[in-house]
Amino acid sequence: MSWNTLIVEKKDGIATVTLNRPDRLNALNSELMTELGRALDEIEADAAIRCLLLTGAGRGFCSGADLASGDLNNDGGMPDLGRALHDKYHPVIRKLAAYRMPVVCAVNGPAAGAGMSLALCGDIVIAAKSATFLQAFANIGLVPDAGSTFFLPRLAGTARALGLTMLGEKLPAETAAEWGLIWKCVEDDALMEEAGKIAAKFASGPTVGLAQIRKLIRQSATNGLDAQLEAEREAQAIAGRTRDFIEGVSAFLQKRPAKFSGK
Repeated sequence: MSWNTLIVEKKDGIATVTLNRPDRLNALNSELMTELGRALDEIEADAAIRCLLLTGAGRGFCSGADLASGDLNNDGGMPDLGRALHDKYHPVIRKLAAYRMPVVCAVNGPAAGAGMSLALCGDIVIAAKSATFLQAFANIGLVPDAGSTFFLPRLAGTARALGLTMLGEKLPAETAAEWGLIWKCVEDDALMEEAGKIAAKFASGPTVGLAQIRKLIRQSATNGLDAQLEAEREAQAIAGRTRDFIEGVSAFLQKRPAKFSGK
C-alpha cells in the first residue's frame, strides 16, 4: 500500500509505523487516523510480523488532534467531537488494545492530547529525555479523550491523573518514567536503538504467549479476582497448546536458548 501520512516498514518480524506529518508535529487528522487503522489491519494480517513499533517523524511523536485541519467542522455549525472520536479515534485505540502482538512505542518528542493517549497504548513505552507528555484538553475547554481517562489513573494513580488532566502542564519524560507512566527514559540518540532491541526481542519471542500476557494485564484493570483467575486459566490453556511452549520447555531442559516460531 502507499501512504500519505505514514511510513510503514517491515523487517525481521518487526513492523515499524512512523507517523509522518512532521511539519504539523504529526498531528492527527482524518486521513492519518484512517491510514493508521488500515496499516494496523494489514500488519496484523501478516503472519511474518510479530511486533509493532510505533514512533513519529521529525522532532515530535504526536501533538494530538490537528485543530486546524477542518476535520472538526460540522456543516459550518458546532463540531460534533463525539462523532469524530467514535468514527476515527476509538477504532484505532481498540485495535491497539486488542492487538495480536506486542506494541512498542518510541516517543521521540512531544506527545500531547490524543497523541499521548496513542503513546500509552503501547505495552512498552520508551521516551527520549527531551520528550514531554501533555494533557492539553482543559486548556481549550475540552475533556481528555482517546482513552486518556482510562490509562492515566491506572498507570499513575488518581491524584496524578487529575493533576495532569486538570492543570494541563507538560510532564518531562524522566518524570513520566519515575511515575510509572512509561517503561523508561533514555538519551535522545539512543531511543531508536533501545526501542529496536525490545522490538527484536518480541519479534523472536513466543508471540501467542506474549499476546495473552498483554491481554491479561489489561483485563486486570477491571476484573475482580475470580474473573482474573478464570482469564488466566483460559490464557494458559491457549499458551500451553503452542509449539513455542514445547520449544521453551525443551530449551530449558537442554540448557540452550529457545528458538520461538511465534506459533
